[in-house]
Amino acid sequence: MNFQMVQLSSLEKVRENDGLDREEICRRTVLAGERLSYQICMRSEDRTEARVFVESELAEHVKLYLVKSVFMDLPTREKEMDGEGYLALEPGMMPDVLVPLEEQKMQVVIWGGVSTVWVRADIPKDAMPGNYRIKICLTPGEEGVGEGSACETSVTMQIQVLPVVMPKQRLIYTRWFYADCIAEQHQTEIYSERHWELIDKYIAAAADMGINMILVPIHTPPLDTEVGTARPCVQLVDIEKKGDRYEFSFDRFRRFIRICKGNGIRYFEMAHMFSQWGAKCAANILVTENGKTDYLFGWHVAADDREYVGFLKQYLGAVTQELAREGILENTYFHVSDEPSVDVMDNYKTASDIIRSLAGGSKIFDALSNYEFYEKGLVECPVTGVGHIHEFLKHNVEEQWVYYCCEPEKGFPNSFLAMPSCRIRILGFLLYKYDIKGFLHWGFNYYNARVSRYPVNPYLTTSGDRAYPSGDPFIVYPGRDGVYSSLRGEVLYEGIQDMAVCFALEEYIGRKEVIALIDRAAGFDLRFDRYPGGKEFLEGLRAQMIRKISECAAKESHRCDP
Repeated sequence: MNFQMVQLSSLEKVRENDGLDREEICRRTVLAGERLSYQICMRSEDRTEARVFVESELAEHVKLYLVKSVFMDLPTREKEMDGEGYLALEPGMMPDVLVPLEEQKMQVVIWGGVSTVWVRADIPKDAMPGNYRIKICLTPGEEGVGEGSACETSVTMQIQVLPVVMPKQRLIYTRWFYADCIAEQHQTEIYSERHWELIDKYIAAAADMGINMILVPIHTPPLDTEVGTARPCVQLVDIEKKGDRYEFSFDRFRRFIRICKGNGIRYFEMAHMFSQWGAKCAANILVTENGKTDYLFGWHVAADDREYVGFLKQYLGAVTQELAREGILENTYFHVSDEPSVDVMDNYKTASDIIRSLAGGSKIFDALSNYEFYEKGLVECPVTGVGHIHEFLKHNVEEQWVYYCCEPEKGFPNSFLAMPSCRIRILGFLLYKYDIKGFLHWGFNYYNARVSRYPVNPYLTTSGDRAYPSGDPFIVYPGRDGVYSSLRGEVLYEGIQDMAVCFALEEYIGRKEVIALIDRAAGFDLRFDRYPGGKEFLEGLRAQMIRKISECAAKESHRCDP
């Protein structure tokens, strides 16, 4: 039988018709508490159905996923992309979805093209230092064949665990969470028991990939909504108007926060208070008055409308009290309006002045790309697009965040399907070097066309029906009974771990020397728009840092000479 089985880096993207003549790996050195990911790629000219199982001292901490491809219908909207390093510029299939192998009865079918299994080992924090192995075995056969059966074909990864624990994640990381898209994709009623179960699973999936902040729909987030329309209502807070007073019920809000806390979410962002791209209008907010429930506020109400301002005073007063009751007020951030431009700065200032006076000491942050908003004190934590970040960095902003979205498509890091994985993972070293406090992306699970005109099937269009570069709207996929992670999500998590490795090394040699080491490895001043393009840099730099940590730890000292 003509059969190939190789172990490859997590930074390889292997498409079905690709060859397997790539650099194989067999050893990795990790910190205790680190997540190790790599891939096993298989090719057979004959149809081969095999059972997969793990032999390892770490077996209970190893998860296997079948890598499945999705249709990349819009790799890029740009022209003249030569030299950008994209894996494809034409529509086609691209590996991304990670389906737990348990759902496949631990079976893989290998025939003609490449089949890939993603191996993920979550090394326990209390793992004893030393050498371990993970042996992945294949044995031909049907369901029921498993561990204890003859291992016909196998590959083994040798792992060294160092006597150093991976530091806790310092980065605040959010990708916007859309409860309405979950209900639509799984065909369930909003806030039915089934919907709550799914919300729990999606938030668990978010936390699993390093997301530690969730967008909370106290009212339906006014994001990507066509002017004059409303997205399906996911408002958590029930509101009733009685004369000039409003009464608020937080039962659903409390349940949502309980789910977040149960999954380890530490930070919370409240839905934007004003319309997107300029803060011209009020958010769509349902209110019950005299037994009738309707949108008392929305596109038909100006941002500075007296009744809306009066409502916000009562609304945010009640919300901040509830946040304090939940013990999360200090870890809560408020939005004004998403992506305002300079020509609507007066509108934004009016709205910002209102919210800053009512936020109860919580931070105000928004995605924006003009420094004047921060300079004039309109936003405390600017979330700056990567294409504009170096202008902000000149001013040493204390609470600097960064984001990317449907652009830029050239030069900068992003997580489009057509990009090589190294362009996703480079973000970790950049965030560390420039002391970025948080990272935001607009699409955790946005399964709609542009401005939410209609829902889409994310397995058939990964571009919001050709509105955005494929992969931009979401980083997880609706599963059979929940949600599937993605190759891109796991690779970005590795980037977050790179950032943590930098902090671990900083404890020994200091921040200045860690940054110098990064730039020496790159061969130049590493920037968001200038970084080495291959996996060799990322893996080589990380290996160099791990060796340095190992040397310092061996000296049993907090610090050692650079």
